[in-house]
Amino acid sequence: MSATARAWTPQQRPSGLPLHRYRPYHEQVTVDLPDRTWPSRRIERAPRWAAVDLRDGNQALIDPMDGQRKLEMFQLLVRMGFKEIEVGFPAASQTDFDFVRRLIEQDLIPDDVVIQVLTQCRDELIERTFQSLVGAERAMVHFYNSTSVTQRRVVFGLDRADIRDIAVRGATTARKYADVLTPGTDVLWQYSPESYTGTELEFAAEVCGAVMEVIEPTTDRPIVLNLPATVEMATPNVYADSIEWMHRNLPDRDRIVLSLHPHNDRGTAVAAAELGMMAGADRVEGCLFGNGERTGNVCLVTLGMNLFSQGIDPMLDLSDLDRIRRTVEYANQLPVPERHPWGGDLVYTAFSGSHQDAIKKGLEALERDAAAAGIAVAEMTWDVPYLPIDPKDVGRTYEAVIRVNSQSGKGGVAYVMKNDHQFDLPRRLQIEFSHVIQTRTDSQGGEVTSAEMIGIFADEYLPSASDPWGRFRLVASRHIALDGGIDQLWVDLLDRDQPVTLKGEGNGPIAGFCDALASHGVEVAVLDYAEHAMSAGDDATAASYIECDIEGRTLWGVGVDPSIVTASLQAIVSAVNRAHR
Repeated sequence: MSATARAWTPQQRPSGLPLHRYRPYHEQVTVDLPDRTWPSRRIERAPRWAAVDLRDGNQALIDPMDGQRKLEMFQLLVRMGFKEIEVGFPAASQTDFDFVRRLIEQDLIPDDVVIQVLTQCRDELIERTFQSLVGAERAMVHFYNSTSVTQRRVVFGLDRADIRDIAVRGATTARKYADVLTPGTDVLWQYSPESYTGTELEFAAEVCGAVMEVIEPTTDRPIVLNLPATVEMATPNVYADSIEWMHRNLPDRDRIVLSLHPHNDRGTAVAAAELGMMAGADRVEGCLFGNGERTGNVCLVTLGMNLFSQGIDPMLDLSDLDRIRRTVEYANQLPVPERHPWGGDLVYTAFSGSHQDAIKKGLEALERDAAAAGIAVAEMTWDVPYLPIDPKDVGRTYEAVIRVNSQSGKGGVAYVMKNDHQFDLPRRLQIEFSHVIQTRTDSQGGEVTSAEMIGIFADEYLPSASDPWGRFRLVASRHIALDGGIDQLWVDLLDRDQPVTLKGEGNGPIAGFCDALASHGVEVAVLDYAEHAMSAGDDATAASYIECDIEGRTLWGVGVDPSIVTASLQAIVSAVNRAHR
């Protein structure tokens, strides 16, 4: 840097947004936990999962699920291994009521799965809820009321004592109808202080404790206390602080299953859930692929895959994410974004040239290490740049891992050519052909598909008999070995469609062909050579790559033929034709 250069710092301009209308979270609710311990903890096992797609997710849909879509979603959740599934709000929707009845009457609930239903703390809604559960072997009744400062003031016009009384009356009524309407049902209990993140912590704990006094949970039959970020209002560390505070201060903690229900208004629901688990939570509610009100609930696929990527069993079957996604898209009638973590179309795809090259080398290193260890690649510890897991472990293939556009380099081109088309290009040919692809993407834009790439490669290096180009075409060749390691070669060519037969000698067919071409006025010097089999068996095909100096130009040629000699001669013809194209 020049001695006279001045220090420079970018000066960002004020946004002009109406900042005076908003207050920071700490001015609304106090969460003070200076002796927090959660940051030093690790997540070492999966939480209890509760899927709320059929209730919280469904109520957020433009077109709520009908009975068939609900059943498809329920069956998917069962196949994945969810044991707690919130199936609806039967007192608020006839469709939900009918669906709960269908599950019970048609015996569609597996013995190891408990259905969960939601109700507000209102007598008539609680009664209707229990009517929907008649005949169920087991069910969790999830009752709630809003406790936040804002809702107390704006929605209800009630003080803290009144709000506490609503929760207590709800619990009392729920216990009454459980005995009257569902005496043969094993009823489990869940309570949520809705809008928990807008509620004073000591008041949330007070209300939960009052509910517990009515429900009378035991260590064998604990109550689920669900602490929802109904609206995400702060950074995830603040949510974690609040969870650890509740974990410490709730009464009879051994009679509680502490549950999380994060929403994604600030885009950090996954982080809030993970930090909340570190802070002492036992259970997480959410939806597949983050469906739900506004910006959605926490994504259970992301949480489960995050565990899997750390070698922790998610206790969910995530082995076919594409199938899971298809069912979710059908049930929700909403697409899963292409960039959605773990499950989107493009999440295992690299367009960047440097990323593609690193992935290619990482996969090759994995194969070498597996071969050296004498074990299958699938048994190796996964360690590939830019791919946090092996896509094959979740039902994906490598075909879409590397895709080529104007940002791609030789690594991506080489990967596609090798994995999709069995052409293992030498390094300098990778560079040359990547420039061909770059020219195409710069001029036409967009992505070059695998099929388009092999078409461009063939047009550049392997003109077909039906669509030939170039000065020469190889018709036939024959050679004999002379004394002293010399080969004598005769080659039949078409030179601008005119048949010629050339003769040459050299230390092998390639040198003999170059000598023959020189006698015809075409000077070719071979700079590099590579070959490999493209398939195995009696009908194996060989690929030959030859780098040539032709009248001062360095060009690669490619040949493919069952005979490696013929493939090599074709590669020289390919290079010469490209020089005269």
